[in-house]
Amino acid sequence: MIKNSLLYFFAVLHLFALMNTANASPEDVLPSIRPQLAKFSEGFQSIPADRQKFLKKGALFIRSKIKAGETAQITFICTHNSRRSHLAQIWAQTAAAYYGVDGVQAFSGGTEATAMNSRTVDALKRVGFGFTDSTGGKNPVYLVKYSDSKPEIHSFSKLYNAEGNPQSNYAAFMTCSQADKNCPVVEGSALRIPIHYEDPKVADGLPNEAAVYDERAQQIGLEMAYMMAQVKG
Repeated sequence: MIKNSLLYFFAVLHLFALMNTANASPEDVLPSIRPQLAKFSEGFQSIPADRQKFLKKGALFIRSKIKAGETAQITFICTHNSRRSHLAQIWAQTAAAYYGVDGVQAFSGGTEATAMNSRTVDALKRVGFGFTDSTGGKNPVYLVKYSDSKPEIHSFSKLYNAEGNPQSNYAAFMTCSQADKNCPVVEGSALRIPIHYEDPKVADGLPNEAAVYDERAQQIGLEMAYMMAQVKG
């Protein structure tokens, strides 16, 4: 009798946690983006187990920082900080808002600085993000709007340890194998997590260019949503 009561109690707790995750704070995200995030939540089981392991490691880092009353700073690193690292940063910050995970600051950077690729911008626009080119030039600073209640994300290409990015006690997510290989030491990072993605650059100038960029944006968005759902749940 007692055993059955305990099982029921923990089952209710588990259900409550799932409900909290599913109905967190979608109103903090632009209405144009919410349907995509809701769709992501239905596809978490499609993420391979080995990738789930790394994403759960990131979630544990975030949760531990928040529990300690600290800001969880996470930096996504790619070679040129032009495609995958921006997709990861923007989706991570957006997913944190959607799932009501306060105290997360997402950044991006590269081992070199070039520019945020216009194809990356276009892929995120197709999802529903708002973009404003605030500076122009070869490496423009884009103001990325994902919420009506939260500050815009300032997106431009920079080194991972550039001024304005975390200098210590942050989690470094390596989004490309080349940066992971060429950067054996990520200065100041407390944790290093490899989450390599195929570069959509392979489709530049080809008929399927937009489809490939959309596919990569969807994959990265799905995984960032999964990580923030793990933090919440």
